[in-house]
Amino acid sequence: QVRLVESGGGLVQAGGSLRLSCAASLRAFSVYNMGWFRQAPGNEREFVATISPGGGSTGYADSVKGRFTISRDNAKNMVYLQMNSLKPEDTAVYYCNSNDQNRRPTGSWGQGTQVIVSS
Repeated sequence: QVRLVESGGGLVQAGGSLRLSCAASLRAFSVYNMGWFRQAPGNEREFVATISPGGGSTGYADSVKGRFTISRDNAKNMVYLQMNSLKPEDTAVYYCNSNDQNRRPTGSWGQGTQVIVSS
C-alpha cells in the first residue's frame, strides 16, 4: 500500500524560502505522476504542483507559478517542492500524492507538513 511522509515545513517570514520533501513508500514510484496539494483552515484542499513520472514535465497553479519548483528523484522515491518568495497566503498544510492527468489526487493522504508564513 501507499505511504507518503511529508517533511520540511515550518515558520518563515514573508519573502523567505522552504524546501518540502515527500518520501513515498510506493511500488513502481517512477510510473506515477506526483503532485503537491495544500489546505488552509476553512478552505478546500487545492492543487499546487505536479510532475510527470520521468520528471520531464511540470505544472503549477497560477498562484505559485514562478515561485515554486517541483522536482523528483526516482532513485530515492522522493518528491520535493522548493518554495521561494513565500507569501502569507501560502500558509497551509502541504500534502503530496500521486495524481492523474487532470491533477486530481489518486492515492491515500499522508499527514502533511505545516507551512506558516508570517507577515
